[in-house]
Amino acid sequence: MPAVAQVQQKSHFILDQIGNTPLIRLNKVAADLPDVEIYAKAEYFNPGGSVKDRPALSMILDGERSGKLTPDKTIIDATSGNTGIAYSMIAAAKGYKVKLFLPANASPERKKILAAYGADIVLTPAGESTDGAIRACQAEYQASPEKYFYPDQYGNPANWQAHFRTTGPEIWEQTEGRITHFVTGLGTTGTFTGVGRYFREKAPYVKLTSMQPSTGFHGLEGLKHLETAIVPSIYDPTLADDNIAVDTEDAHAMVRRLAREEGLLVGISAGANVVAALRVARVAGSGVFVTVFCDSADKYLSDEFWTD
Repeated sequence: MPAVAQVQQKSHFILDQIGNTPLIRLNKVAADLPDVEIYAKAEYFNPGGSVKDRPALSMILDGERSGKLTPDKTIIDATSGNTGIAYSMIAAAKGYKVKLFLPANASPERKKILAAYGADIVLTPAGESTDGAIRACQAEYQASPEKYFYPDQYGNPANWQAHFRTTGPEIWEQTEGRITHFVTGLGTTGTFTGVGRYFREKAPYVKLTSMQPSTGFHGLEGLKHLETAIVPSIYDPTLADDNIAVDTEDAHAMVRRLAREEGLLVGISAGANVVAALRVARVAGSGVFVTVFCDSADKYLSDEFWTD
């Protein structure tokens, strides 16, 4: 009986595993920078496999607290894949239904994972990227708002607040307060905004650099080229000390390097983040640089760039 009671008390134990991810030092790709330490927050250690577990849980819990999310409602949102996977994993644990709108060119692996969790998937035109998914989702929600809980990951403060509360403090503790630079890409912009605001309060001297794709037509899944895309309302343009653009091909090359030189199989946005962090480090010359491994490579193994 005590064992049963313990299981009941821990009915959402999988959700307790979100956060407290490792910080991994990159050695070989930064070997020519002797006065630089580059670390990556390995967010694929989250149970849903990506950084998006943090904001997804934050938004769902906020919905429950506010009363906007009730057992009879379906969670609905637009996603490029990872937030949708996080929603689906959390919803499965909590007993909610999920309906997701995502671009048709989302990787096959992401679609299969979403289907495995039981999500209702609506594919939108690939050429419209996540903006098309956002518009389609909003139209569905506005047609029947009584049926849905719409977290709106691109406009929900609970997104960036998750990183303000957890990701930022974890980085501070793991670097023992030695961090000098934080670099990461812009998608929903929640990670950059939340961690950036944390360091603006905790250690204003930490330099903040945002990264985005170099053009609107890119292969950096999950990231936005803000000049040509719908800008998330949670984005804070005053935070960045600098902004860097990364080409898809450079991100692909770095993903291959990380696998073959560091033994780290990471996703494409993670590769782009490392490209950006190295650029910042070369200019600075010294310091402790932290970036983010948003997810692992398991959702991109069908891509052709691995054999280039």
